[in-house]
Amino acid sequence: MRLHQIDPLQDPRWADLVQRHSKASVFHTVGWLKALQQTYGYRPVVFTTCGLNQELGNGLLFCYVQSWLTGGRMVSLPFSDHCEPLFDSSSELQFVMEYLRADLQHRNWKYIELRPANGRLSEAGANVGFQPSDEYCFHRMDLRPDLHDIFHSLHKDSAQRRIRHAIASGVNYERGRSPTLLNEFYDLMALTRARHHLPPQPASWFRNLVDLLGESLEIRVAYKDQIPIAAVLTIRFRDVTYYKYGGSDFKFKHFGAMPYLLWKTIEDSKSLGVKEFDLGRSDRSDATLVSFKNRWAQRPLALTYWTYPQPAMAKSWKMRLAKRMFAAMPDCLLTVTGSLIYRHIA
Repeated sequence: MRLHQIDPLQDPRWADLVQRHSKASVFHTVGWLKALQQTYGYRPVVFTTCGLNQELGNGLLFCYVQSWLTGGRMVSLPFSDHCEPLFDSSSELQFVMEYLRADLQHRNWKYIELRPANGRLSEAGANVGFQPSDEYCFHRMDLRPDLHDIFHSLHKDSAQRRIRHAIASGVNYERGRSPTLLNEFYDLMALTRARHHLPPQPASWFRNLVDLLGESLEIRVAYKDQIPIAAVLTIRFRDVTYYKYGGSDFKFKHFGAMPYLLWKTIEDSKSLGVKEFDLGRSDRSDATLVSFKNRWAQRPLALTYWTYPQPAMAKSWKMRLAKRMFAAMPDCLLTVTGSLIYRHIA
């Protein structure tokens, strides 16, 4: 076998592979990669065993993160909950991983990070020296059952009751990709991040996602008496809807707008034949978020990231240190900080 390197933004074979490979997700798509490049300057690259004149049958996708603050590294994939290697052959995947590990010493990379969605990478990764680094809770909902059955599988108090309360209270919603909805979503998302002493991602990231993902992306904003009180951003790829971002105004929490929006997302997704609702990853230390998602998908999976070599300081410790600094910042400074630091975090 030989290793080949391609640019997924220029080589049309990549988009074709993503459309037909069973392990592909929205995070493999050209639109997502272009948004990463345009917002943060990351250069995507795919390593494959397929020659330039062959049909593309496999690929391991990375972005090169070049940062004077946090160092250079290869990440698969920045700001993506998971990014499964698109390989059907474990021997071919192991060959690529072995090559990258050996090549690390000749590159300006501190480490290589993989974010697979399923645990089968553990054997291939361990065989070539990759080690588990970070572990998250990963929630998925099966949307194949009848809508009535899905509703009654939800937590009775924290989901069913709150959805009914939102409807009875006159909460309504709009969905789309208009500048007004995007601005209302961003304000609510920034408000929520500030509540948790975290900077929001730059507004340009969300504008680029709206522009580059087209109709697969939807923003839903819930209103009470025409006041925006909660919002979610979701992306649909094939038969999966991905919940990616959300935010709410804590003053209106008692109306149950966030459960209401998630339920409306499920209803809309079901009408389009979607079979799975990907609720994304959650930090195990974020007990509130994990508990909230447990009430929708009761059996979270373990999502493990793999690195080579093991970073000197775990990212979880870096984040705790950063949160102490963010906690002392006023909200307006948090927004400015977000536009400056996110490209270094990946």
